[in-house]
Amino acid sequence: MWNIEDFPPKIELETKEVLKMVNKARTALAELKGVAESIPNQYLLLNTLVLQEAKDSSAIENIVTTHDELFKAELNISGVQFLAAKEVQNYAIALKGGYELVKSSNLLTNRTILEIQETLERNKAGFRKVPGTSLKNNFGQVVYEPPQSNNEIVSLMNSLEKFINDDELSDLDDLVKMALIHFQFESIHPFYDGNGRTGRIMNVLYLQKQGLINLPILYLSRYINQNKSDYYRLIQGVRDHENWIDWIKYMLTAIEKTSIQSIGMVKQLRQLMQAYKEKVRTELPKIYSQDLLNNLFKHPYTKIEFVQEDLRVTRITATKYLDQLIEIGLLTKYKIGKSSYYVNHALIALFSQDYTIQ
Repeated sequence: MWNIEDFPPKIELETKEVLKMVNKARTALAELKGVAESIPNQYLLLNTLVLQEAKDSSAIENIVTTHDELFKAELNISGVQFLAAKEVQNYAIALKGGYELVKSSNLLTNRTILEIQETLERNKAGFRKVPGTSLKNNFGQVVYEPPQSNNEIVSLMNSLEKFINDDELSDLDDLVKMALIHFQFESIHPFYDGNGRTGRIMNVLYLQKQGLINLPILYLSRYINQNKSDYYRLIQGVRDHENWIDWIKYMLTAIEKTSIQSIGMVKQLRQLMQAYKEKVRTELPKIYSQDLLNNLFKHPYTKIEFVQEDLRVTRITATKYLDQLIEIGLLTKYKIGKSSYYVNHALIALFSQDYTIQ
């Protein structure tokens, strides 16, 4: 009988099949890490690819937005609001904030987890203090009741924090540990809201902490979203039947397949950046700069103020640059009310590809 306090499980988890899958997932992760390092300005990946993970993770919770709404929301144009897009932006902010905290401390602590959830939900509710939380299926039936008392939640989260940060507590492979950590966190269900999204952010931050990736650009949520019924079924399978192996295999498959998909995305992004660089240098040599190129990929929807800030130029100069980029076909100009914005359609097309993960 499964018991939430029996963590980590005292059974053999690294079967031959699991270890083979670990090796394949690690190989894909290593390639992703290397490809990401080939981008001259890696922070461009944070500003663009993190939004894709945020969009897919939020969709799991039925917070659905389009790329158009998402990038329009980033423009912060007065009078224009996209509520779902704002929630997705909160996710991206939480993920990037968590990335910076883990990068500086090489720890993934409860304090960081609390800050992530606070950013997601825009409140300071913290760990649950009132009983009554239960998880239900699509028919309204209770399938699992997580710990109810605050003392138990805090105790379990403290134990999980030690497991996350003390590598001496277990000699399991880091990818197997990630699967266990995610299951345990979702089973503790420590918050009133935002547990799923917080848990998915923790996945990629744990891989970062362990040095398996340098940037949180792994699209695990896309695989989970496309295989959502299996995700919930296998989590429940651990609770009902202690079926840890199938759950671990699911997560290892997610890591391998999303790594491969992310590699393809980063390679295409690199090629597109190179094509833009060559076109601007050839046709607009007087205005070419790396800062200008970075702006076009940092902001798929850009505006005069973004160019002013990034290039430290006047409004007149920023407008002139954007108009010239329109003339050579790299941007398209649109208006919302009295405000103008400029779209990098080639970049949007890259993000909008149908990436069904096989």
